[in-house]
Amino acid sequence: MTVTQLLAFGGVLLLAVMAPGPDFVIVTRNAVLSGRRAGMACAAGIAAGGFAWAFVTALGIAGLLAASAVAFTVVKIAGAGYLVLLGVRVLLAARRGGYETPEAGSGRMTGAHEAFRQGLLSNLLNPKVAVFFTALLPQFVPTTASPVDHLLLAATAPMVSLLWFVVLSNVVSALRRFLTKDRVRRTLDAVMGTLLVALGLRLAAQ
Repeated sequence: MTVTQLLAFGGVLLLAVMAPGPDFVIVTRNAVLSGRRAGMACAAGIAAGGFAWAFVTALGIAGLLAASAVAFTVVKIAGAGYLVLLGVRVLLAARRGGYETPEAGSGRMTGAHEAFRQGLLSNLLNPKVAVFFTALLPQFVPTTASPVDHLLLAATAPMVSLLWFVVLSNVVSALRRFLTKDRVRRTLDAVMGTLLVALGLRLAAQ
């Protein structure tokens, strides 16, 4: 495995994770809702999920999932249901309004754990990630690849994902004073909730 191959793989991954999707919406909302800590925790959860998919792809397990219609459908429906559930919760929050300013303390720590869980589950329950890695990894694995080469590729995926979403959460956190104004936040929640529901329905339909 050469440095050029790793950089090329990382570049393709970066373009993929930068595309707006469930992960983008979840990181953005957590950063708005609970600040930089929660946004970065969500990014860590997404990275952990990405590493899991990349690792099982290297072992060939993800390919079995992609090839099994039943297994793929089960994971797809579970992931779609989770996205719809998150979206409905966000839409209900937008409808209620009356937001309170997040306070420092134990509540923020709980928010970080919840944000990590959301990021992890949104990634693990998305079978399209398995299909993506199954199609992408073989193009960058040398013909004489060693276990170390597979591990390097599996480690590159979460590093790229973590880097992008940490940057995103910090940018959103810098704008948090504006984004947490009641009217702005209700609008954001309405948009992000609708996107999550739409993404969940789209995942279920594909």
